[in-house]
Amino acid sequence: MRNSITFGVAISLIVMLSACFSRDKKLEVEVYETSASGNKLQLLTEFPAGDKTVAIKILPDQKFQTITGFGGSFTESSASLMNKLSKENRDKILEAYFGENGARYSLTRTHINSCDFSLSQYSYAPVEGDTALNSFSIEEDRGDIIPMIKGAMAVSKDGFKILSSPWTAPPWMKDNNKWVGGKLLPEYYDTWALFFSKYMDAYKAEGIDIWGITVENEPLGNGNNWESMHFTPEEMTQFVQNHLGPKLEADGKGHVKILGYDQNREHLKEWVDVMYRDEASSKYYHGAAIHWYASTFEVFPDALQYAHNKAPGKHLIQSEACVDAEVPKWQDDAWYWSKEATDWGWDWAPAQDKHLHPKYAPVNRYAGDIIGCLNNWVDGWIDWNMVLDRQGGPNWFKNWCTAPVIVDPDANEVYYTPIYYTLAHFSKYIRPGAVRIGFENPDKTLLVTAAQNPDGSIAVVVFNPTENEKQFMLSFGEKSAHTKISAKAIQTILINKRNTDNE
Repeated sequence: MRNSITFGVAISLIVMLSACFSRDKKLEVEVYETSASGNKLQLLTEFPAGDKTVAIKILPDQKFQTITGFGGSFTESSASLMNKLSKENRDKILEAYFGENGARYSLTRTHINSCDFSLSQYSYAPVEGDTALNSFSIEEDRGDIIPMIKGAMAVSKDGFKILSSPWTAPPWMKDNNKWVGGKLLPEYYDTWALFFSKYMDAYKAEGIDIWGITVENEPLGNGNNWESMHFTPEEMTQFVQNHLGPKLEADGKGHVKILGYDQNREHLKEWVDVMYRDEASSKYYHGAAIHWYASTFEVFPDALQYAHNKAPGKHLIQSEACVDAEVPKWQDDAWYWSKEATDWGWDWAPAQDKHLHPKYAPVNRYAGDIIGCLNNWVDGWIDWNMVLDRQGGPNWFKNWCTAPVIVDPDANEVYYTPIYYTLAHFSKYIRPGAVRIGFENPDKTLLVTAAQNPDGSIAVVVFNPTENEKQFMLSFGEKSAHTKISAKAIQTILINKRNTDNE
């Protein structure tokens, strides 16, 4: 009898130890998916085993850039539309973008003076010859942009950073005296630097801190269409080195980030060569800003790697992106997953660049670009307008574009497009201060990136653009989890802190 009891106890211990060992080897994950089949940040719990399984391995000891954030832009167009909606819908949109149950945007952008996504052309300093800027006023922003920002601040638990960009100085400061094109006259360099400082003071008085500025939106110009002002790399660097940087420092604003360039990636190398030429030229630059409009599919990884290697300690932030030259498709989720969108280059790119602008699926473009940017040292990614109407405006130039949220103000209706959910897969789960970490992925059709958040949790984003679902085994150290991703889908997989602590 005694031997039977001992044997029974031994068997029980073996079973218990086996169960514990099994649990210890299982990676506990939360899987959220958005798919062409209809999932929208859907929590998945069932993963039937399949024949072919891809092994994706997370490598937390490989550490790269620290993440600044993800988000979109406060434009006059977006803010004016918000004012036309019911309070209930305004609140829902702000909650969707900034609330704890929404996308939790952490990095945003707005425009200094007017831009194409304004209702008209305006400047905060319209009085010609007012070099002391006594006439400076942000009154234009009080009815729309400022209330939208304050509304977002009210629902954002963690807060968010604001990057501000001018499209042009007042025409009277420029050599052509026009809103479009031309250059800043050297005699107004100091006045223009003062303008930035006054702008920050005015917004500070409204309770809004400006985290950073870009020196000029699209300094190479935009085809002489809407507000613009031209700089060469040398001219911008001279302005920053000798005027803007010293002025902000003297006014106690040396903490405000100054980002140079702020246009498409194909010219990034020539700009950072000048910006970071030596200690004096790079002193006041905190980094570079970039746009994605040079191609609908090419991330330009060589240019991004080059910019990082040129100045490893400085920011590299994607400051603008959108589905441009398209009127939004209303309540048609399938269109955003289909290869039907065209951009400006479909019609206007020079012959040698036409191959960079084929038709594309908007979701693919967003998911692919954000993952590609993260995997090549970009630390922040900002979408353009947060809200547009069914025409893709309002826009004084009639430069129609698409936004993640489309509204019909007359009917008081709101449409959250698949782009909104795609962006949320990053902004909601990869938080400011996260560090991008390494991974191994043998399947070249799957796009993957990973980051470890300040709380120790890890977010893995997987994008499957193919027509077939994919089975994969996600491993972290000795632990692993079997999962699958639907055809034409994006997933965020959260590995909680308890898992990471045990490694």
